[in-house]
Amino acid sequence: MEYSGPTSLYIGGEWVDAEAGETIQSVDPATEELYAEVARADEEDVDAAVEAASAAAEYGSEWRTMAPSERGEKLRAMADAIEEMKDEITLVESHDNGKTPFEAGMEIQMVIDTFRYYAGWSDKVTGQYNPVPGERVNYTTREPLGVTAHIAPWNYPFQLAGRSLAPALACGNTTVLKPSSQTPLSALYYGLAAEKAGLPDGVVNVVPGSGSGAGAALASHPGVEHVTFTGSTEIGKRVMADAAQNVTGVTLELGGKGPNIIFPDADLDAAAKGVHYGIFMNAGQMCWAGSRLLVHEDVADELVEKIIQRAESTPLGSGIDDDARMGPVVSEDHMDDVLEYISIGEKEGATVACGGGVDEDKDSGYFVRPTVLTDVTNDMTVAREEIFGPVLSVIEFSDMEEAVEIANDSPYGLLAGVWTQGLSKAHRVADRLDYGMVSVNEYPVTFPQTPFGGTKQSGHGREQGEEAVREFTQAKNVNLNI
Repeated sequence: MEYSGPTSLYIGGEWVDAEAGETIQSVDPATEELYAEVARADEEDVDAAVEAASAAAEYGSEWRTMAPSERGEKLRAMADAIEEMKDEITLVESHDNGKTPFEAGMEIQMVIDTFRYYAGWSDKVTGQYNPVPGERVNYTTREPLGVTAHIAPWNYPFQLAGRSLAPALACGNTTVLKPSSQTPLSALYYGLAAEKAGLPDGVVNVVPGSGSGAGAALASHPGVEHVTFTGSTEIGKRVMADAAQNVTGVTLELGGKGPNIIFPDADLDAAAKGVHYGIFMNAGQMCWAGSRLLVHEDVADELVEKIIQRAESTPLGSGIDDDARMGPVVSEDHMDDVLEYISIGEKEGATVACGGGVDEDKDSGYFVRPTVLTDVTNDMTVAREEIFGPVLSVIEFSDMEEAVEIANDSPYGLLAGVWTQGLSKAHRVADRLDYGMVSVNEYPVTFPQTPFGGTKQSGHGREQGEEAVREFTQAKNVNLNI
């Protein structure tokens, strides 16, 4: 499939060239060939996008005065437009990112569901009456913030942009989206969807660019009232520092080192399937990947063997291979980083039980074979740092106390999994895990109506659910002395 989608910036309802005339090249990770070339935004373009969004957010503007129910209809129309373009966006995402069409299709569907969910929230963002002493009427309203910035990552370019765009728009904000320079294409389809849905000019703006250029300019822009960033913890700290220059609020969804805890009474076939899916989906390039397998010593050998069988039979393929279930990693540099982590693991005492290198059957592409490392201890580099690739580290434990201790001994706290047929045990363990999300007997799973976010260095704030409505609104208190 040749790319035939938009290649310009989308600012103020118009498709425009970048001021400096520079471009970003998108290379297909499966073929290592140039797939598309799009405009590259710099600081001037970010200024223009924020200016357009600011005008659309002003008191008296069409978007600000639009009835909440009508705003919800606009979001439903955006969802419909995305659904109409779903097949096209799926293939674009596959070529741009490397993920299989199966995975890309799920990603696009999640965005459709998310926009429809938040369309329902548009006329339900309410305040409250406050009982205060004396002859007074006191109430609190929740108002939109204004211009919100959305800096999206390369691992789920379309979904993770939509996850924050939808609630921001539902609450009446205007938006500027900056996708990763590694995967700039699918984000531009939000501009097309906004046009098809009839959103006022400037409500949605899309500016592909580098993180150090357009990203930093957006995060530090005085016209931005809130920044949402998904990516590494290291870059998240920079975004937070940039935003702090203007005391701008942030929502940060950062790294993870998720443990899947398998107790002896677990359904091992189901656990093997869940663990496999949780680390090898999207080639392990997920913040919530279950990259640490904590398994009870009594069932470790049996479970690991089941996982190895699944890993070795996982069909690898390009972004246009419908039979593939795992694609390449996003770039050659990232492939080298993942392979280096595997090498470090071996040097520190881990055993490569399967995988451990590139797929030698492929003539091109950045394919890393699904890898399982055994004999891992929780102090090893592969157990401490986020590899962001298809590498599973297996750690054995002897009892519940040890399992919880190992799971919590991590700088991250995004998603943890628990596998047991004991309901009481599941609740006790979930209660003690220092993670923003805990999933029992399936991994990973989330829904538009459930909060997404972590503890410790996995981030700040929450996306999805009612919590996202709070992220994108501010409280105003009114006191009336009668």
